[in-house]
Amino acid sequence: MPNHDYRPDLMGSAELSPAGPIEAGSWQSYTLTYTAGKFGIDDQGGLKVAFRTHSDMTPLQMDDPKAPGYLTIETSNGAPFEAEFSYKRNLRPWGLCITVLCKQFLKPGDQIIFRIGDQRQGSPGVRTQTHIEAEHQFRITVDAFATVDYTPLEDDAQPFIKIVPGAPKLWKAILPTLRKAGQPFRFVVKPEDNWGNPSDKFEGEITLRPNKPINGLPETVAFKAGEFSVVLDDLTADAEGDYTVDALINGEVVAHSNPMRISASTGFGHYWSDMHGQSGETIGSGSARDYFFFAKHRSFVDITGHQGNDFQISDNFWDEINSLTAEFNEEGKFLALPGYEWSGNTGLGGDHNIWYRNEGRPIYRSSRAIVRDKTRPESDCHDVTELFEALRGEDVLVVPHVGGRFADVTYAHDASVEPSVEVHSSWGTFDWIAQDALKMGYRIGIVAGSDGHKGRPGASYPGDAKFGSYGGLTCHLLPELTRDALFEEFRRRHHYATTGCRLYMSAEMEYDSPARVFVRNPTLDNTEFEESTTAIMGDIVQTDQDKATFNLEVSAQVPIEKVELFDGLEMIDRLRPYGEADLGARYRVTCKGQETRGRQRLVKWTASADLEGGKIRRIRPINFYNPDRQPAQVSDTRVEWVSVTTGGAQSVDLWVEDAGADSKLVIKTNQGDLEIALSDIGLEGTEVACGGIDKTLLVQRMPEELTETQMAVRREVSIPGKGDSAIFARVVLEDGHVAWTSPIYSFK
Repeated sequence: MPNHDYRPDLMGSAELSPAGPIEAGSWQSYTLTYTAGKFGIDDQGGLKVAFRTHSDMTPLQMDDPKAPGYLTIETSNGAPFEAEFSYKRNLRPWGLCITVLCKQFLKPGDQIIFRIGDQRQGSPGVRTQTHIEAEHQFRITVDAFATVDYTPLEDDAQPFIKIVPGAPKLWKAILPTLRKAGQPFRFVVKPEDNWGNPSDKFEGEITLRPNKPINGLPETVAFKAGEFSVVLDDLTADAEGDYTVDALINGEVVAHSNPMRISASTGFGHYWSDMHGQSGETIGSGSARDYFFFAKHRSFVDITGHQGNDFQISDNFWDEINSLTAEFNEEGKFLALPGYEWSGNTGLGGDHNIWYRNEGRPIYRSSRAIVRDKTRPESDCHDVTELFEALRGEDVLVVPHVGGRFADVTYAHDASVEPSVEVHSSWGTFDWIAQDALKMGYRIGIVAGSDGHKGRPGASYPGDAKFGSYGGLTCHLLPELTRDALFEEFRRRHHYATTGCRLYMSAEMEYDSPARVFVRNPTLDNTEFEESTTAIMGDIVQTDQDKATFNLEVSAQVPIEKVELFDGLEMIDRLRPYGEADLGARYRVTCKGQETRGRQRLVKWTASADLEGGKIRRIRPINFYNPDRQPAQVSDTRVEWVSVTTGGAQSVDLWVEDAGADSKLVIKTNQGDLEIALSDIGLEGTEVACGGIDKTLLVQRMPEELTETQMAVRREVSIPGKGDSAIFARVVLEDGHVAWTSPIYSFK
C-alpha cells in the first residue's frame, strides 16, 4: 500500500511571498520557493503544488508571458524538468495542480522557484480567488523517491495566505418576512465587497428610514472600522402591514430592505434557511467552524446544516460536525442541524441531503472512495434504496438535489423521509426535478439551498466560478424556531423556495365546506387529519368539492415581473402587474437553459444585440454576478456579452429611443440567432429553441419601469375525480430572482 505520510518532516520546506493578507479578487504575483529536504528529489521524482478545486483563481498557463495567469518555474541548480498545470487531475479537493517532474535529481537544499502570475514580461499576474479564506493553502506534496507516491509537507509547513474582503460596494438591509404584531424581531445592515464578501472596511454613519414606525429603531447607526454589520435586536411593530427600512449614507439610499409582514393573527413566523453547503474539510473552502459562524453572524439566516460529501467524511470529522451543530444550535435564535450529503452515483439514486433532528446518529455512506476510515462498523449504503431502508425509524429529513451528480427521483422515493426536492442552488435552477417528482405522482414540497463550496452559506455568490448562480434560500413557516417545529413543518412541506431573495409569500386554498387536511401523507397509512375550510402551501387535502379557490399573496423587495400558476405539470395561468397598454421602449433579451442534466449542463453564451433604426439609450444586466463579466454597450446601437447558464437565465434590458416603424433587433449568439422587428415584440415575447434541455433565446417587450412590488392572485381551480390537483406558484421578479411555493394537493 502507498505510504502517503512517510516522514513529512524530511520532505523539505517552502516560503511564499507576499505572505498576505491579500484582498479577495486582487491581482497579484506570488513567488513560492520550495527547498528540498533530507532526501532531496530523485531523478524522475517531483512535486505538486495544488489549490482547491473550487478556488476561482485565474487558471495558470505557461505559454503566453503577457496573458493572465502566466506561470514560470526554475530550479536553483539548473536541473531540467517537465511541468504542467491541470484541472481535476489530482486527488480532491486539490484539483487545481502544478505538477513538476524532475529530469535530474535534486540534492538536499536545492530549490524549485515558482512564480505564479509572473509579471516580469507583461502579464497582469494572477487574480486571487474572489472569496475570503483564513488559510488559503498552496499545498505541496513531494515524490522524493520517484515512486509516484506523493507525501505532503507537514501541516504547519504548508504555505498559505489569508484572503480578506475589499471595500464595500453593495449594502444589504435584512428584516424577517413575517412576524406577529408586538413580537420582537431583528434588523441587520451590512456591507459587501465587489465579490459579495462581507466587508469590514467602512467607518461612518448610516441613516435608517422605515416606511412605518418601528419601536426601538434608531434614526442612525454608527459603523466602526473592523465591524462587518450592525445588528439591532428586540425591535417591535404594532400595526399590521408591510414594513421596509432604507439605509442611507450622506442622504443616498444604499440599501432597501426586504419587506416584513406584520400580522395580528398569524400562527407562523417566517424563518430562512440555507441547509446545504460544504467546507474545506470536504470539497469547499474554510473550516466547518467558520461555515457555521458565517451562517449565524454574516449571512444571518435562521437555520443551516453542513452537507459534506459522505465519501470524504471521516469518522472524526462526523464527530466534529455533530459537536459543532450542538455548539451553534440555539433554540429560538439559530438552528444548526447535523447532517451530510449521501453522494451516490446517479445510476444508484444520486445526491441526497440528510439532516438529523439530533446529534449522535450514524452516517450511512454511499461509498468510502476517499475515506479509508474503518474505526466503526461498516454501515455503507451503496444504493439509495439501501439508504432509505437504513433510515427507516430514524428521525431524519432527506431531500434529493442536483449537484455534480443529479438525483434521479424516478429511480426511488420514500415519502416517509423525503418530503421535498431542491430546485435551485449555486449549480443552477432545475424545475425539472420537481416536474419529475410530480410526474411520478409524488407529493413533494419545493426547497432551495446554496450547495455553496466557498464557505458562505446564506449569501453564496458565484464569484468567477463556472456556476453563474447565486445560492438559494428556503423560507420555513414555523410556530417557533426550534428543531421540533422545523421537523414537523418540514414534513408537512410548509415552506417556499427562492433563488436567494427574501420575499414574502402566502399561498392558501379555500374550500366551501370543511375538508380533511392531513397531518402526514395519507399514502403512508397515516390518516390523521384536521378539518378545515383552508389549507396552506404543502398541505394534502381530501374534499368532495369539484372546485376550490387558490389565493396567493406576494410582497417583494423589487418589482414583480410575472406570476405563473401550475397544476402539477400544466401551467394554468400567467399573470403580470401590467398589460399590453403599459409596454414601452424597453426590451429584455434573455439567454437561459442547460445542455444536459449531468455535469456537462453548463451553457456558454457569446452574444450580441444590434439595433437597426434608433439608439440604445441605456442597458441593465440581470443575474450577471461576476463584476468582471458584465454586458458592454459598445456603441449606441450595439451591446455585447458573454454569460453562462445552468438551468437559470441571464438577461440584458435595452432602453431604446428614436425607433421607427422599420426598426429591428438582430440578436446573434453561438447557440442561436433571432432577428425581429421591434413592432413584432410583444408581452409574451418571441423565443428560439436552441437545443439542450431548455436552452432558449428570448426577447420580450416590457414597460419602461416596473413599480408593483405586491400582487394578490385569486383563482378558482378544478379538483379531478382521480388523482391530485397540485397547485403552486412560480414568481419571477424584475431583477431575475425566482420563487416557488410548495404545492397544495387536493383530491377526492
